Amino acid sequence: MVVVGDLVTDVVAALDGPPAAGTDTGARIRFAGGGQGANTAAWLAARGTQVTLVAAVGDDEPGRTRVAELAAAGVRCAVRAHPGTATGTVIVLTHDGERTMVNDRGASLLLSPADVDAALAGAPGARHVHVSGYPLLDPASRWAGLRALAAARERGLTTSVDAASAGPLRRAGPAFLDWVRGVDLVLANSDEAAVLAGGTDPVVQARALATVAVHAVVKRGPAGAVWAGPAGVFAVPGRPAPAVVDPTGAGDAFAAGLLAAWVGGAPPAEALERAVALGTEAVARLGARPPLP
Repeated sequence: MVVVGDLVTDVVAALDGPPAAGTDTGARIRFAGGGQGANTAAWLAARGTQVTLVAAVGDDEPGRTRVAELAAAGVRCAVRAHPGTATGTVIVLTHDGERTMVNDRGASLLLSPADVDAALAGAPGARHVHVSGYPLLDPASRWAGLRALAAARERGLTTSVDAASAGPLRRAGPAFLDWVRGVDLVLANSDEAAVLAGGTDPVVQARALATVAVHAVVKRGPAGAVWAGPAGVFAVPGRPAPAVVDPTGAGDAFAAGLLAAWVGGAPPAEALERAVALGTEAVARLGARPPLP
């Protein structure tokens, strides 16, 4: 599998309470690898899938550390280091099961169509290309995301896109649906699905998105997920987590579980079950990645 997306540093602050303006708020803080594409690749590798990440970092110590972490996790890194540009950073504030992200994509904005073509040429056994929505949602990296989808079609590979984030989707407007039209699978959480399809009913949302992509999945967090496609609509409930430590990366883990199962031949309901299980595992740990082997 080939994943196209961001590789950044996450500064994760698990707050002891709501942020208090003008004073201190206690927290557990850690620095770790992040980026939607990189997180999905790490969870795929942890489940035994051969995966290549296409991304861009700065020619700096954070960039080298982020690449080394993924390589240690079993991810093949087709990652270009750009001198004079800093590796991206995301500040993640989590409290009471919710999160707020402050995003500086940094060198991720320099991802190019040439990077995509080179990575696919170096992965002749690839069967599927998964594109994080972030490259598509920013004009600076959009051509790389679009090239990934076009190149996959040229090679006869299946494709998927994760909608990424509700705020940038609102700014992109209906154009996002044009960019992903015809992909094999689109994933969106409840907020993203509301932007793209309107309403609040996940079945209606999934069916609407399945008129743009061949298949569509609406991620509902602890309530489970819904799949719509040519074979019909499938829904699975959520699983109780022993403790919700940090929701960061749970959607990326969900995507990895779903893709590993579906690309491997599992039917929709089974793929959803595996996706929900991996997303539930992710919320029980601090940070967006599985533990290193």
